[in-house]
Amino acid sequence: MAPIARRTEPRYDARPTMKDVAARAGVGLKTVSRVVNGEPGVTPDTERRVREAIEALGFRRNDSARVLRKGRTATVGLVLEDLADPFYGPLSRAVEEVARAHGALLFNGSSAEDPEREQELALALCARRVDGLIVIPAGDDHRYLEPEMRAGVATVFVDRPAGRIDADAVLSDCFGGARAGVAHLIAHGHRRIGFIGDRPRIHTAAERLCGYRAAMEDAGLPVRDAWVSLGSTDPERVSAAVRQMLAAAEPVTALFSGNNRVTVTVVRALARHARPVALVGFDDIELADLLGVTVVAQDAAALGRTAAERLFRRLDGADGAPERLVLGTTLLARGSGEIAPSAV
Repeated sequence: MAPIARRTEPRYDARPTMKDVAARAGVGLKTVSRVVNGEPGVTPDTERRVREAIEALGFRRNDSARVLRKGRTATVGLVLEDLADPFYGPLSRAVEEVARAHGALLFNGSSAEDPEREQELALALCARRVDGLIVIPAGDDHRYLEPEMRAGVATVFVDRPAGRIDADAVLSDCFGGARAGVAHLIAHGHRRIGFIGDRPRIHTAAERLCGYRAAMEDAGLPVRDAWVSLGSTDPERVSAAVRQMLAAAEPVTALFSGNNRVTVTVVRALARHARPVALVGFDDIELADLLGVTVVAQDAAALGRTAAERLFRRLDGADGAPERLVLGTTLLARGSGEIAPSAV
């Protein structure tokens, strides 16, 4: 069997050009340019021949030259915390829909909750001349973006605010949502309520912890050190926290979980526990309605849509001081948060 011949030159050289289209259609290069760019001055018959040539050759317009002429790339970047997190699916989709409505393409990537990776990704997107950035920050110092913002890269932060710079931000009411969720447990008779959250350096985790403490203080209830556990969302860490709180000298009768990943692990841990324990989680989770899990739900799509709309207003020339927009949350009572305290 004869060996397969391999290309020695880049495949990009084989792409058809406007000159190829012009030669096949028997027209001038300017005529092809007018058809490709939707400009007037071409007869219907000539336009038909050009479009037939485009289709036959598989020609695709190279937007690089248009970028240089217009100074805009019609692209925006989205830096997420974790592409695998279900919370970011509807957020990303909403950003993409707004971008599409403005004729822009969305590029996104994940920081994996690593500040250095966040910076590397954001600057890589800027190097590719995106018009704007939407960032879910992993770090707490965003001064590295100041030169890009001064150069005209519109930037909006979502879910968490920027650190050490002034920038637009679209956030959920984490403090108020957590406060309402814990108050809901208190209203159902609970006095010993545990809080299991994410790392305390994360803005949303800190805000939810503050909301928990505020609700307990509002009701005149103490907060024992053993009732609060902050750290990674690793299932082993969360499961251990659940076991410790339920086995303590003053065991909790209810739990408030700080985000969707924590809630999933807590649900599994409580399924193995002998007595019923009430639960309210921050963030909705898949099948929560079928499992009867009470949650404080954020509107992830609204966060993404609002951030993207804000970004494009900036790109269209809106000026003024950076704004912080805070969206409300919704308590969805489904059963787990309405369990009465059991006698211990």
